[in-house]
Amino acid sequence: MMLKNDFDVAILADGLFPQRKEIQDLITRIPLVVCSDGASQKLVDFGRIPDFIVGDLDSTPIELKESYPERMIHMPDQNSNDLTKSVHFCLSKGLRKIIILGATGLREDHTLGNISLLQAYAPLVDEVVMASDYGVFTPITQTTTFESYVSQQVSIFSLTPESTLSTIGLKYSIENRSLLSWWEGTLNESLGDGFTIQLHTDGRFIVYRAF
Repeated sequence: MMLKNDFDVAILADGLFPQRKEIQDLITRIPLVVCSDGASQKLVDFGRIPDFIVGDLDSTPIELKESYPERMIHMPDQNSNDLTKSVHFCLSKGLRKIIILGATGLREDHTLGNISLLQAYAPLVDEVVMASDYGVFTPITQTTTFESYVSQQVSIFSLTPESTLSTIGLKYSIENRSLLSWWEGTLNESLGDGFTIQLHTDGRFIVYRAF
């Protein structure tokens, strides 16, 4: 599975900086990279200057603040995290196809929180995904078909356990049932070049596809 090349912007969060070459290549060529506060130094160390740095800016090095004051977007609201502030900043610029990087790894509570936020962002944008060195998370709210390959590892997480779904093209078939716990939809496997998650009721799900 290859990452698409048509994202408007990459948002770099302050988690584990991507080590996968495909993702680093994306960081190099994508038109805009917006950093969530402390992620700014990681991007500079990688060799690219952030186009914008968003957040309360308490973790942004003073040298960056002094060198690029026009790129600092100060949002001090403590009722929102820096990743969400970065997404809303991108929306204010008309950027509606977003890939989020560096949002996993390090603290597990941050990882879980960041992944769950995908469903909050989904209604606001044309497309949003979150990529790690190991795979891609995609939020869905309707029946969706994904490109895949034989034996690709797939997991499905439900944020609405009362919702029901079925799967087509996965090794361990789900037939019109709900996922009451996070583990229930994990560790599945694609049977071919695509699979479908069919939603029978309104629901919010996050689908993970391994590289």
